[in-house]
Parts: sequence; C-alpha cells; structure tokens
Amino acid sequence: MAVLKRGSIVLALLFCIAFKPFHHGWANYDQEKTLDYVGTIQEAVYENPHTTAKVKNKDKTWLVILAPVSRMTSRGVTANMLKKGATIQVVGYPHKEVGDEMRAERIFINGNKFELR
Repeated sequence: MAVLKRGSIVLALLFCIAFKPFHHGWANYDQEKTLDYVGTIQEAVYENPHTTAKVKNKDKTWLVILAPVSRMTSRGVTANMLKKGATIQVVGYPHKEVGDEMRAERIFINGNKFELR
C-alpha cells in the first residue's frame, strides 16, 4: 500500500512539472507598462491552458496570451470571434523578457468589452 501511495505522489509531481512551462502566470508580465492597441488577428488558438492570438499592430505582431477556454466562454468570447482577419483591441501587459509577447487583461471585439482576468 505504501509503495502505491509513493507511486501516486511521484506521478502527481511529474504531472505538475510536465505542465509548468505551459502556464503563463502574471509575474512574467510588467504590470507597470500597459499596452492598448487595435490590431488584426493573424492566427488564433482556442485551447487550454490559454487561448492565444497573434495580433498585428502596425509593423509588429504580438503573441497575445488570453484566458483559458473556460473563462473565455464564460465571458462570452467564442473561437469564432477570434478568426483570422478580425479586428481586436487589446489591453494588457508586455512580457518582461519576451519582446513580442503580452498578456491581455481585456479585449474589445466589435465594440464589446470582455474582461479576461
């Protein structure tokens, strides 16, 4: 029984470690510098752990980290709303180390505001 319990603990730890690189915590983003721009969606991935979108604004394309799918749907944002070519306003924070990544706090689609945090 003790061996089974230890095996379960080891398996749980490995599971946590395996998915850690995919988590985008707020600590990696500079909440002192707010970005607010309108751009065009180049590509979007509507899946966990976080929905993402590549959004082009002027001469720069940002990887925008959005909320998990469950939060997106509970806030009213569907995958269909994030199609390539759609215009979106993004308000969020730049990554502290990755120059073209940001985390969205809120987005505006067709004039409608969606709080993601």
